[in-house]
Amino acid sequence: MQHKNFKNIDKVTYGRGSFAQLGETVEPIRKENNKYFVYVVDNYFKGKELVNRLQNKPEDLIYFIDVDPHEPTTELIDSLRDEILAKKGLPSGVIGIGGGSIMDIAKALSLMLTNEGSSTLYQGLNLIKKAGIYHLGVPTISGTGAEVSMTAVLTGPEKKLGLKCDWTVFNQVILDPELIASVPTDWWFYTGMDTYIHCIESESGIRNNAFSLAYGETALKLCREVYLGDKAGQTPENDDKLMVASLMGGLSLTYSEVGVCHSLSYGLSKIHGTRHCYANCIIFQHLGDIYGAAHTEFMEMIKKHNIVLPQNLSKDWDDATLTAMAQVSLNLPFMWHHAFGDDWQKTVNLEYIKNLFRRM
Repeated sequence: MQHKNFKNIDKVTYGRGSFAQLGETVEPIRKENNKYFVYVVDNYFKGKELVNRLQNKPEDLIYFIDVDPHEPTTELIDSLRDEILAKKGLPSGVIGIGGGSIMDIAKALSLMLTNEGSSTLYQGLNLIKKAGIYHLGVPTISGTGAEVSMTAVLTGPEKKLGLKCDWTVFNQVILDPELIASVPTDWWFYTGMDTYIHCIESESGIRNNAFSLAYGETALKLCREVYLGDKAGQTPENDDKLMVASLMGGLSLTYSEVGVCHSLSYGLSKIHGTRHCYANCIIFQHLGDIYGAAHTEFMEMIKKHNIVLPQNLSKDWDDATLTAMAQVSLNLPFMWHHAFGDDWQKTVNLEYIKNLFRRM
């Protein structure tokens, strides 16, 4: 197996109150390009106190983006890119403040500001031609691992697939646990389970290695303390742990791969618009034969935190819908290879995947 020399984040600022250092962190970058920043902020914060703490300057552009219920699209990235360049030319950098979808928008936008044509041309591995501009992420929800991953996942007209290359990775992230304190309980659970599932899938497939396992084992330990421990729940101490677990879970999958649950999640999200973390939870509850003890543990977490997931969704899916979902998932061979090995095609085909979706 050929091993990749993966890129990591250049710098990480961590700690309660560290968001206050955003202005001084980016100040040296302001001299670059046209000397202004683009802020991409989750629309959830519009009109809220956080907006008064952005530390932006008059020349900066701020975009509040609603990512609920749909995840980022190639059309959104292309239109943002075109509007920004037409208004003020090339920015010094992009700052993303929000959850995983905002992280992906900031990463994708930083790349597309320097690469011509539609972002649909770059959905895949190492298709980006030029390095993007400086980009900084400030996650306000923890679990997706988007703050550390080398992928900016976008839904396009034909497929849901990320812009994936070394240049996608943030130059800087600011991890301030105070920012995730207000996350609703259900989304605190769904996003945290994304980290949990990242690590389970990373370790259970053929591409795992000592490096990915080291990150994954630490992230799983933290997840178990947050969701099953004696002091389980949304507390400041657990917010600290979950923010670190999210980053380490993202690194675990970066150095390994995800598997069955994530490949099915892409199909569910692409066809039905289901948010990624929520889709993972809907799916994972039906994969006990594949994930064994991890599935049992996941169900314990659901019970402990009184999480109710939808059932019998598939009764409303006709064969054409199931086929469309399965086709999206089948077009992720690297995930199936990781999960089932070199002979994965002996097990996995369109009908096999449709039957997995029928469980839901």
